[in-house]
Parts: sequence; C-alpha cells; structure tokens
Amino acid sequence: MRALAVGSTLVLVLVLGASACSRSKGPSQTLDKYGRALKNHDFGSAYDLMSSSFRGKVSREDYVRMMRDNPREVDETAERLRGKRGSMEVSAEFEYGLGDTMRLVQEDGRWKISTNPLGFYDQSSPKAALRSFIRAYRLERWDVMLRFVPSTYREKMDAEKMKAQFTGPSREQMENLVNTLEANVDEPIVERGNDARMSYGDRFTVQFVKEDNAWKLKDLD
Repeated sequence: MRALAVGSTLVLVLVLGASACSRSKGPSQTLDKYGRALKNHDFGSAYDLMSSSFRGKVSREDYVRMMRDNPREVDETAERLRGKRGSMEVSAEFEYGLGDTMRLVQEDGRWKISTNPLGFYDQSSPKAALRSFIRAYRLERWDVMLRFVPSTYREKMDAEKMKAQFTGPSREQMENLVNTLEANVDEPIVERGNDARMSYGDRFTVQFVKEDNAWKLKDLD
C-alpha cells in the first residue's frame, strides 16, 4: 500500500532570533517528545504535553482510552511527526500529512500542543471529510469508511462490503482513483447549502452531502 506523501511546515507568527532557533528547544522539541511518546505508546506522557484547555475538556483516562482504541492511527501519526519539521519562523502551527495540523501554545514558558489529537477522522468540512476518507482507506479502516456513506446508501453497506468494494476485482481501479483524489486533495470545493462538489483530474467530480452536521461522500467519480 502506497505510503502517505508527507510534507511539513512549522510557521511561527513572531520571527525568532537566531539563538532561539535551536532544534533542541521550543515547539520543535515538544513535537519530538510527543512523537516519541506516541511511538512508545506512552500515552500518559503524551497527555502531559497537551495544553491546559485541552486537558480541561478531555480527561487523561479518556485520552488514553481513545489512543489505545486507535493503534494504527496513533502509529501513523507518530511516524509522520518523526523528524518532520520545517523552518522556524513561530505561529506555532505544524502541517503534516494530508493537510493535518498541530497547533502549539506557550504555557509558563513551555510549548504545549493545543490541537485535539483524537479527531483522526474530521468531517466538519468537505475537504476535511475527503482527507479523512483517504486516511481511512490507507489504513484499511473499512468500518470507519462507513461514516462517509450517505444515509441513502448506508443500510446497504457494512464493513465487509466496503472492504470487498476496495480490495476485490476492482482493487487496482479503486487504488488509482484514491491516488488521483489524494493528488488533487487541495482542489477548490464549491459549497451550496448541504451539498458540495470538487472537480479533479481531467473529468472527475467528487460530490459531498452534509447530514447530521457531518460531511459525507456521495460520489467519487
């Protein structure tokens, strides 16, 4: 299975002096520690790196449980974060993978991660839903991919049927389709109410529909 293409950018709103750009300090060090903690499944240490606002919303127990329930997503995030850093300029927002970001804030002179790391499969926008769908496909999370099926078709689908659709006789065709989607994931999306469309490639269009405040994929080609 083709690995995710990873690009990374760390942007800091305030330009730091040369002495502050040491790789051993600042947000880069926090990201390194967080990546190592995830890789070692040391979720307690990872939780300690989260901001106070995040910890106020998510308990240590819930955080650890969610991480343990999603081992493949955790390992993938750790791998994508490992050693991936961009230029130190501060905002502190770190971009990686398919448009994923981690935001950092300073608390008592230390950098803390403020982004919710438990949202592996965001459906808050058409673009987020598309990226999440591709991620679920790459990780072979057929059960998760069901979340992106509109209710009109949902009762006819289950995880096994989803797996068969993407790994059966049409596997190569589906792989090529997802590869093309990933290559065009940043194409503009036109939203009209609860519907959205994204043209990609030479002649393809993704159609989205919003149901229960979550965006789903109605048609891929």
